Amino acid sequence: MRKNYLLFLLLALLSVKANAQKIEIPVDTKVVTTHSVEILGEKISYTATTGMQPVWNEDGEPTASLFYTYYRKSGVKDLKNRPLVISFNGGPGSASVWMHIAYTGPRILEIDSEGFPVQPYGIKENPYSILDVADIVYVNPVNTGYSRIIEPEDADKKRDREQFFGVNADVSYLAKWINTFISRNDRWLSPKYLIGESYGTTRVSGLALELQNSQWMYLNGVILVSPTELGIERDGPVEVANRLPYFTAAAWYHKMLPQDLQKRDLEELLPEVEQYAVNQLLPALVHGGFLNPEKKEELAAGMSRYSGLSEKVILQHDLEVPFRYFWKELLRDEKGMTVGRLDSRYMGLDRKEAGDSPDYNAELTSWLHAFTPAINYYLDNELNFETDLPYFMFGPVHPWDRTRNNTGENLRQAMAQNPNLDVMIQSGYFDGATTYFNAKYTMWQLDPSGKMKDRLNFKGYRSGHMMYLRNEDLKKANNDLREFILKTLPKPGEPAMY
Repeated sequence: MRKNYLLFLLLALLSVKANAQKIEIPVDTKVVTTHSVEILGEKISYTATTGMQPVWNEDGEPTASLFYTYYRKSGVKDLKNRPLVISFNGGPGSASVWMHIAYTGPRILEIDSEGFPVQPYGIKENPYSILDVADIVYVNPVNTGYSRIIEPEDADKKRDREQFFGVNADVSYLAKWINTFISRNDRWLSPKYLIGESYGTTRVSGLALELQNSQWMYLNGVILVSPTELGIERDGPVEVANRLPYFTAAAWYHKMLPQDLQKRDLEELLPEVEQYAVNQLLPALVHGGFLNPEKKEELAAGMSRYSGLSEKVILQHDLEVPFRYFWKELLRDEKGMTVGRLDSRYMGLDRKEAGDSPDYNAELTSWLHAFTPAINYYLDNELNFETDLPYFMFGPVHPWDRTRNNTGENLRQAMAQNPNLDVMIQSGYFDGATTYFNAKYTMWQLDPSGKMKDRLNFKGYRSGHMMYLRNEDLKKANNDLREFILKTLPKPGEPAMY
């Protein structure tokens, strides 16, 4: 009897497994909804298209399907004068959620004026969205958001992950995807812009040249939000010296500087610290262990004054204080708290005050707290996109091939080939991951000739990595984007030539 029971149970389990349905990955589909929003006092009607568009291989088979959201202003019949902004976030492995529902899109999440989560969670109108001057498409690369690899029908085969997960592979397949999107939506005549945040700046810098050289698609602008190094080397003394202006900004925010510095405005103080880092600290660091002891102590005093750290701590680190130690140390004695990596306005609480680095990233946990419920609610309830796929805020994309990263040079080459291509950089002063001064350094190194420097410009904000989370900077940063787009639109009949 017991044997019969076990046999019945085994057969039942096998039957359940055989009849279980896999979550369906939509390969090629879309949902269109209509909406309106008031931007800078003007009512804007628009359509929102959410969907999945395939990535094709050379045999015309779908190898992946990318989730996107496309906002288009209603009533515009002549698209050749209507700009299109193609938006990416970073990671790599991050969904496009961040800029989508907190920066440029027509709807943004409910947070307080400084960017901290509040409940009940929700979505509201974005009165500063750039949708008044440009249509926008938010793209989720493979394994982010709802985007997924489409496995072959042959169960014994698997897609080669290397065709998606690497600096150059990422750029290659996304350029082809963009071509398909532009063709399907009749946007070939439109002025085109790329915007990327964090690793997304690596992505769009590479795409600028890839689109020109492989898809014959020319851009009018690239916006780099909190840029990475773009393959531009800054190791050794340069990397160490470049940390100091960020240290100053974070210490200023938490009122840890000497009183004479603390009472000065941040944007008036930072240029002084930048000059100190470049003209005093950097030349001294070149000498390494052979630096004169008296000069070393003099520099430690200067760094202490500008960083909120003690001279003793700075000397213990031989003038090279690591970022993670700074995040742990700055408020250790004052409040027993840590400061955030991506936005040092946020504070964290560790198990122990002792240690060399924070237990967790205070800002990221706060952001996930606010963004995750908002994007899941918004896509389902307002944009009517239904799926059982989990929305990957951060997806499985590793290992990521970071070799042959020449994206900074790719961007320079794209600008050189296209006189109509301008670049704007946006950075938050309190970002300790992709610091604002490293962003300036990247801008300085992009064009060694200096012949294109009038086509490169920098904007700084009093917040962190996602500077738009602070309401004042949401307004300012969107206005900077709006001005950049309008300024770089081609004048009718004006040739693209030097």
